[in-house]
Amino acid sequence: MRILGIDPGFERLGIAVLEKYKSEKKERIIFSECFKTSAKLDFSLRLNLIGQEVKKIIKEHQPEVLAIETLFLNTNQKTAMKVADARGVMIYEASRAGLKIFEATPLQIKIATTGYGRANKEQVKKMLEILINIPERDSKESQRNAAYDGSDDELDAIAIALTAFAQMKY
Repeated sequence: MRILGIDPGFERLGIAVLEKYKSEKKERIIFSECFKTSAKLDFSLRLNLIGQEVKKIIKEHQPEVLAIETLFLNTNQKTAMKVADARGVMIYEASRAGLKIFEATPLQIKIATTGYGRANKEQVKKMLEILINIPERDSKESQRNAAYDGSDDELDAIAIALTAFAQMKY
């Protein structure tokens, strides 16, 4: 099974595709990136670019499930609304491609990866390094591979996909 994990955003979007076969004990990363859009672009164009990227990744990696974080409402409602718009584009593209949609809250993701709902980013990162092999990306190497570039957004996407595997009992 392949799961596309997305940490939603409109400026920075964590994306990871994980794979696991029933005969295997551990999931493996087959693709990850932090996709960025420029603040200089109109918001509608940024949404279009996000949709195109998600569509391209779905076509290239053929996941069966989209695992996406539910919206976390912070104090900046304007930002939250834009993230909600971006999430809608991502879910739309996944739905059009026939993917099952799995949503998880930040609390569910932290519990699934660390066993503790109040874990911080560093604790989640340490557990992810135990749970799955996260190869480091050489700065000269192509972004279009399975190596991790150090982005928290990418790590969050990996954590979301792992949460989907755990919740779906695959």
